[in-house]
Amino acid sequence: MWTDIFLAWRFFRDGRAQSWLLVAGATVGVSVVFFITALIDAVQTTMVAQTLDVLPHIVVRRPDQTLRNTGTKPGSVEFASLFQPAQRLRSLESWPALMAEIERFDGVLAVSPTATGPAMATRATATRAVTLMGIDAERFPKVIRVTPRIKSGILALDGNRAVIGTELANDFGVNVGDRLQIAVESKPSTSFHVSGIFDLGNKDVNRRWVLVSLRQGQTLLNLPGGVSALDIRVKDIWAADSLADALQRRTRLRVDSWMATNSQLMVGLKSQAGSRDMIRILVVVAVAMGIASVLIVSVVQRSRQIGILRAMGMPKSAILRVFLWQGAAVGLFGALFGSGLGAVFAWLFQHSAMNPDGTPTYPVDFSPNLFIGSGLVALLTGLLSSLLPAGRAAKLDPAVAIRHE
Repeated sequence: MWTDIFLAWRFFRDGRAQSWLLVAGATVGVSVVFFITALIDAVQTTMVAQTLDVLPHIVVRRPDQTLRNTGTKPGSVEFASLFQPAQRLRSLESWPALMAEIERFDGVLAVSPTATGPAMATRATATRAVTLMGIDAERFPKVIRVTPRIKSGILALDGNRAVIGTELANDFGVNVGDRLQIAVESKPSTSFHVSGIFDLGNKDVNRRWVLVSLRQGQTLLNLPGGVSALDIRVKDIWAADSLADALQRRTRLRVDSWMATNSQLMVGLKSQAGSRDMIRILVVVAVAMGIASVLIVSVVQRSRQIGILRAMGMPKSAILRVFLWQGAAVGLFGALFGSGLGAVFAWLFQHSAMNPDGTPTYPVDFSPNLFIGSGLVALLTGLLSSLLPAGRAAKLDPAVAIRHE
């Protein structure tokens, strides 16, 4: 084996121009693969994070009501059919026990009960349709991180206090300490003190959400002691779909993951992932063809030397390994230099777009897996692209190769 490695290194060193051209090609290919992977992963992570900032990972609620139409005309035959009537707000049965059971599921970080329904907010002559959310002030921030997003005031919901978004506050011209009237259906309006104003980075949420205490939400939405949903935060956001399926089978309730409720986002993420994989494949193919073509030329140039080695008793397998070691060396150098160059490009991209608070808009995850994955791609490309030249070198006839000029 050491003889194979020594000969491979001699061939690699003697053909300096060709060798470094191969390394340069592999370096560029690996840097492109590294950068594209880091770029698209960063964009996807940012898109998902911005979406899940204002959404629970999983929501558990009662299934929609369905009624059966059996037909009432005498003397006629009609097939029974199912239809959905207008859905009314209903509470989850035995929700405290259900919440405790969900918290025991592996992968669940936090569970928060909510009483959510439509309402009208009024201030002077201005009126807005809003979403009234009765929440547990201790549990809710563990599911949706609203506390760090409070721009003024505090998250205090005791008594008749409410927290609203920045857009709604601007529409009404209210500040912390001002009053707001909230009315649900035909009930008389209730006056609330604005104790805090949040900004969750979503204009629609900032304009529609009105957070009140769970008790106030239950009272206004006519859910005495009940909740309309349980919001869940999980450890692995990409496992939310499978966990939602497990919860649905266990509880027989309607369980929706963020993936199911954001189908358009998932389509966009899959399209980005498909583009990334296609670019990686094309780059790898181009690099492999370049390595293979240069090594084939090297085989032709060294035919006489290969013939002499074969005539001295070196087996075909040893000749094969010599060129495989060359391909591996090209892949290894390409992995080292390319990963470093790709990391520089990714770092420059990360610092080219910054948030107002100084954090990167698209933070790149320089994880060991990214470097290891790019290195393995380069090493495998070098080995596979050297198979054809190595096989050709091993098949050379010694007599013919020695006479080769």
